[in-house]
Amino acid sequence: MTPLAAALDSAKCVFFDFDGPICRLFSARPADLIARRLLNLLDDEEPLLLAEETYLPHDPLGILSAALRAAPDHELIPTAEQQLTQEEQRAARHATSTPDAHALIEELYGQGRVLAITSNNSAAAIRVYLDRHGLAPYFSPHVHGRRADPIRLKPDPDCLWRALESTGTMPGECLMIGDSPSDWKAAENAGVSFVGYARAPHKAEALEQAGVRLIVHSMKEILDAISGAAPAAVRPPDN
Repeated sequence: MTPLAAALDSAKCVFFDFDGPICRLFSARPADLIARRLLNLLDDEEPLLLAEETYLPHDPLGILSAALRAAPDHELIPTAEQQLTQEEQRAARHATSTPDAHALIEELYGQGRVLAITSNNSAAAIRVYLDRHGLAPYFSPHVHGRRADPIRLKPDPDCLWRALESTGTMPGECLMIGDSPSDWKAAENAGVSFVGYARAPHKAEALEQAGVRLIVHSMKEILDAISGAAPAAVRPPDN
């Protein structure tokens, strides 16, 4: 048994990060545009709230995180979070699915695994995507996005702790699939096993540098590891 197969074999519950492992949230609604709108809100009204070296100008979540680090109690933070939530909901209506992710979700559920989403994206946006693709029953009620007060974004393990509580599982029974060092750190802090998903070389390099040992480059690698063959059709669970 390979290390990947062994990690999956022991997982009673699988946590998915959302943007990356399940879909490309900003594939049709560019993140650059959303990031600029957040910058206009935060930097134009409060120029000292963001320092250039603390965020990437095309990363909306990174901008929100940078503002939180700089001034977690600032009056603009709730407005910025609400604006980002609205933008994510719009993006979720047109987001591109990650290849083989839906088949992997069906296979894991068909094997009796409990599934949850642990994400820095808003739960509202995640549900828009899940409803659009008929995936909500596989995860409900275990969708754990950022809180309205987003101070505890990953790498804080808050969303993973909420998933552990809602699924009634122990950390040693769970595995998370994520695509960033912050996902890895949150899983490590929660005591949850981790598989890194890297669709591009720079993603793999970032995960390797963070210390991730198990890295896949497609959801099919995980699907093959748990099924050994092309997945059989699984009837969606009842609502």
